[in-house]
Amino acid sequence: MNTRDTTSWTVRIPQPLAERISALASSSQIPVDSIVEQALVLWAEREDRIYQMTLEGLADVDAGRVVDHSVIKAWVEGLNTENPLPLP
Repeated sequence: MNTRDTTSWTVRIPQPLAERISALASSSQIPVDSIVEQALVLWAEREDRIYQMTLEGLADVDAGRVVDHSVIKAWVEGLNTENPLPLP
C-alpha cells in the first residue's frame, strides 16, 4: 500500500494493551501498524455484517416473516422433554 493511500491517526489505548500488542508484534515480527490495521479491518467487516443482518431482520419483520413469542416460548420449554416440539 502506498503511503499516499493511507491516513495517520493518533489514538489513546490502555498501556497494558499497548504492551501486549508490542510484545505480539515483536514475537511475530509483524509491524504494530499492520497488526492494528488487521484488527480494524476485522472489526469493520464484523460491524458491516451485523448491520446487514439487522437490515435483513427488519425486512423479515416488514414482510411478516415472524414467529409469535408464545410459540417460541412453548418450543423452548419443550426442549428438555420426551416429546419436544418441532422447530417453529
